[in-house]
Amino acid sequence: MKLDRLIAKHHQMGRTTALRAIAARRVRVDGLVVVNGHVEVDRFSTVTLDEELVQAAERSLYLLMHKPVGWLSATKDAQHPTVLDWIDDPDKETLHLAGRLDRSTSGLLILTNDGNWSKRLMAADFKVPKVYRVETDVPVPADAVEAFERGFYFHTEDITTLPAKLEIIDECLSRVTLHEGRYHQVKRMFHRVGCRVTALHRESVGTLRLPEDLKPGEWRPMTTQERQAALASSAAA
Repeated sequence: MKLDRLIAKHHQMGRTTALRAIAARRVRVDGLVVVNGHVEVDRFSTVTLDEELVQAAERSLYLLMHKPVGWLSATKDAQHPTVLDWIDDPDKETLHLAGRLDRSTSGLLILTNDGNWSKRLMAADFKVPKVYRVETDVPVPADAVEAFERGFYFHTEDITTLPAKLEIIDECLSRVTLHEGRYHQVKRMFHRVGCRVTALHRESVGTLRLPEDLKPGEWRPMTTQERQAALASSAAA
């Protein structure tokens, strides 16, 4: 919401009056005087007018989690346990997932209650790289590297996948980097080269990597540096 609208709504005044109050340096956002009434203010900012509280900041959450196999990437489900069941935080009900993982997939999961942040991180235009470690039932053929780079046509969606980087680590172990997130995309791509995925693990999303000290089911808050670097890298992608 724009600052002038917030002030006008709270004090039941016209926007012109609110703009005058802002221009007169009577409004602070997070302790700093703001004179531009058209700036956007989210719910995580404290806003005052003449030292009177207009809006109290809500608590923001940005979490990294090691999702275990078998748990749903959802906030609630009537039949199955969800990743939110692992979270021990009084505000966990405000969280949403920034990019889901299949029930059979493990690895890095990002949870937040900041919708603006997660939209910017996962915006399709930025094509944020997502890295997965993949185990298959049979050796990956050498020509799969070129096939992944060319992309695969999925008739159901009528799209061709973006170029993906495939690194063959061992006969049945690979690492793949995607810049999109189609339905069951990794499994479908490997199926096209004659392999069935037996284990799938997400290692990173952009600059955010799964911390080595996080065991399956564990989570921790992001550092400010991690959160800011993630947005910076997505915008530059």
